[in-house]
Amino acid sequence: MDTLTELIQTEIKRQYKSVRQFSIEMGIPQTTLASALKKGVEGTSYATIVRICEALDIKVPTTYMPMRMDEESLELIRKLNSLDERGKHTVKTILEMEYNRCNNG
Repeated sequence: MDTLTELIQTEIKRQYKSVRQFSIEMGIPQTTLASALKKGVEGTSYATIVRICEALDIKVPTTYMPMRMDEESLELIRKLNSLDERGKHTVKTILEMEYNRCNNG
């Protein structure tokens, strides 16, 4: 399964608790959504993927924004999403400091 599909599944479970609930709120047939999550979203229309990603606050991937989404990256995102606001602030602060250190900033 591709990483975007995995990220969408993770966020649906985290934010909506079930595919059924998410499909109802989005107005997307549950069968369409279930099929996309089972087979991968690459077969789903781009407009539907954009709607899903925007609803889940996932930045829509484009060819102009190359990103590497491997298992390690997904695990970091899962852990970050599970933190409270204080934890997220701490991680973002440390990340910014390390980014600046590594990029001579």
